[in-house]
Amino acid sequence: MAEAAGFQGTERPRGRWLRRTVALVTGTPLLAGLLMAPQAPSAQADPSGSRAVDVTIESMTPSAPTKTDTVTVSGTLTNDGSSTVTEAHVGLHRGSSLSGRSSLDAASQRGGYVPGVDGPEVKGHKEKVDRLDPGASRPFSLSVPVKDLDLGDDGVYQIGVSVSGRTQAAPYDRVLGIDRTFLPWQDGDAGKKTQLTYLWPLISSTQLTAETDAAQTPVFRNDRLAAELAPGGRLQQMVALAKNLPVTFVIDPDLLASVDAMTRTYKIGGPDGPSGENQAVAKQWLNDLQKAASTHEVVALPFADPDLASLAHHGKSVPSALSHLGPATDLAAKTVDTVLGVTPRTDFAWPVDGAIDSSIVDVATSAGAHNVITRSDSLRETGGLPYTPTAARPIGGGNTAVVADARLSRAFEGDMSKADNASRAVQQFLAQTQMINLQAPDRQRSIVVAPQRTPSAAQAHAMATALRDLEDSGRWTQPLDLGDAADAKPDPAATRVVPSTGAYPGSLRREELPTEAFRKVQETQAALDDYQVILAQPERVVPAFSTALMRETSTEWRGDATGARAFSNSVRSYLDSLTKKVHLIQKSDATLSGRSATIPVTVQNNLIQGVEGMTLRLTSSQPNRLDVGASQQIKVDGGHSQSFKFDTTANANGRAWVTAQLYTADGKPYGEPMTFQVNVTEITATVMLVIAGGVLLLVLAGVRIYLQRKRMAGAPAEEGPDGEGPDGEEGTDGDTGGTDGNEPEQPSDPAPDTGSGNTDQSGSGEKVDR
Repeated sequence: MAEAAGFQGTERPRGRWLRRTVALVTGTPLLAGLLMAPQAPSAQADPSGSRAVDVTIESMTPSAPTKTDTVTVSGTLTNDGSSTVTEAHVGLHRGSSLSGRSSLDAASQRGGYVPGVDGPEVKGHKEKVDRLDPGASRPFSLSVPVKDLDLGDDGVYQIGVSVSGRTQAAPYDRVLGIDRTFLPWQDGDAGKKTQLTYLWPLISSTQLTAETDAAQTPVFRNDRLAAELAPGGRLQQMVALAKNLPVTFVIDPDLLASVDAMTRTYKIGGPDGPSGENQAVAKQWLNDLQKAASTHEVVALPFADPDLASLAHHGKSVPSALSHLGPATDLAAKTVDTVLGVTPRTDFAWPVDGAIDSSIVDVATSAGAHNVITRSDSLRETGGLPYTPTAARPIGGGNTAVVADARLSRAFEGDMSKADNASRAVQQFLAQTQMINLQAPDRQRSIVVAPQRTPSAAQAHAMATALRDLEDSGRWTQPLDLGDAADAKPDPAATRVVPSTGAYPGSLRREELPTEAFRKVQETQAALDDYQVILAQPERVVPAFSTALMRETSTEWRGDATGARAFSNSVRSYLDSLTKKVHLIQKSDATLSGRSATIPVTVQNNLIQGVEGMTLRLTSSQPNRLDVGASQQIKVDGGHSQSFKFDTTANANGRAWVTAQLYTADGKPYGEPMTFQVNVTEITATVMLVIAGGVLLLVLAGVRIYLQRKRMAGAPAEEGPDGEGPDGEEGTDGDTGGTDGNEPEQPSDPAPDTGSGNTDQSGSGEKVDR
């Protein structure tokens, strides 16, 4: 396999074992003396691996020396034993060159001193240590000209720093501790340099919520992003380090959108929370990134960096779960272009840890990402190649797997804040890249490095150090953008078969978002669809919720089921609170004592904006007894309530339940229904008395008119002054008989107490401020 293969011309494993055995026997005469004369053992002859003194190499400069350089190795000695170390010294060892990438792995795991492997001390370069008490530490620094290291052919050599001395328990010279690092050695440029692509991820945790206030001020979950952007913060360091490095930016556009929102007024922890005060920090970071991005290739992941593996394994069973991936890709391009002023590549997908299977590839490429960034510990080599092949692999359907090298990609994981860890990681990275070149020096290959998704500031510094050292050396690698790496000519013998779904690592599968998470997204989306159709200005609300739903499926939530549920619940809870701001005001029970009347129903709108396109409908439980009239279209301004009046007709006495319900334009019920009772009663005695009195008045008026006319007909007409009648009464032409021209109100049509059912502003529609 390529990962275990040495470069061309290496010995077989058995030959290497024999050579090392011979070297151990013939190259250590002091060991033989030790066997014959145990009273005077030599420090170099003691293979005991004693670690009484902890030796820590914290730096080696230059990391890839030339023949005219002087190598300086510095670090710390710590006496971990219980005895004082006396008559000690620090020495440098140069081991033999290593034969392949696997031998680098094995060498990095070795513990105690082995003379035949670690080699003798380099003569003439020691640092004396007179005394080292138990628990005491002291620094060391050894400088050795390269010419004194006696380096041979190009290759990777293991360099060791040992401390030798005496203790009370062993009053003779022996090696008390050793630490090792790697020295890549190449005298001159390689004929065909390895093309190296390094991804530089700018990804952070979810910060923005779906909430806004009346002025549409964005609301952040907390103010932690500001700490990452501030001088010395993780993201500030990532940009500052990368601006002069040959890297490809891989950006989650959600980070850009969040920082851009922070450059203006923003709030923390809710619409009523405190205002954020880090606008200057956000503006400076964006300005620095804009300058760096203008000279680098930029790849944009889908908005909010969705978890492709979770979508493939759990989301596909939920209808429409994949529908957010296409909009997330479109939004990614728009966001990067708007915020940074550059056009990004959006045709790359990057599953978590580069782990893929056939279902993940299908999901990743469904939104137009025809290049899938994977890793060599997922798409493994099975063809027995004696070298690491080029990263690009065609996998069918016009898609390409870009296989990042697993060793190089994981080189800077762990605690890089410790100088020894960082120095060791840098030297191993350089050694691995040189070993790749030495595997097939006549075959130029393209290698991709995809590090951890959110490197710490210390990890970023170690990565940057390695890239600068590699660039300064420039003897076996040359930089290449990710787009060019994906387009590189693939190695015909390299593996192209995508692993099956069953091959996906169980440790990663256990961290995935469950099906329930995608079902919640679907339910919230359905609720949002019902809500937005009633709004006069949906653009004030919908984008914030759409991006929040994308954030619910982010890779951030891997292994954080509690955090994922909390964020999802907060989005839905906020949407529900807005939805409930448009509702029907509960109406008390009503009594109808006539055949017809009007019933008012009030709609309350506590939103900032108006609602429209809705229908208010009343339904009677006894339509034969009570007809509640036709439904009405409603429109209510923000912050107002409005009554809508329905003409009703009673056909029989008795009780009927009336249900009021709001409906959206597409006929879906909106909000909770409101139910009240209407009691239709028969005509009461009081009403009968009023009616009888009216009839009596009519009869009396008729009698009076009859008698008056009869009297006037039987007597000569005698006009009074000014045309008055004989009794001084006004003439009766057109008169209605003492009623002043007004007829009494008909008892069958009692005056309505609620006004007309017309919903026009000038009619019955009533608008009431809160």
